[in-house]
Amino acid sequence: MHTHALTTAMTLYRSGTLSLSEAAARAGRSEAELLAALKQHGIPVREESGTEVRSGTGTKVGAD
Repeated sequence: MHTHALTTAMTLYRSGTLSLSEAAARAGRSEAELLAALKQHGIPVREESGTEVRSGTGTKVGAD
């Protein structure tokens, strides 16, 4: 069953506005349920990381 919240969450995830966990929370679904819905609708899943971006030398890269 499609809900407006799920459709909105998938749209915002696809555009990069929301992360997977944020989109799942917005849709009121688990991440696994959202992943299944994304796959069903042909929406590619992005690789996400909660880690900081580091240079090739292992040094944190900042915008200072």
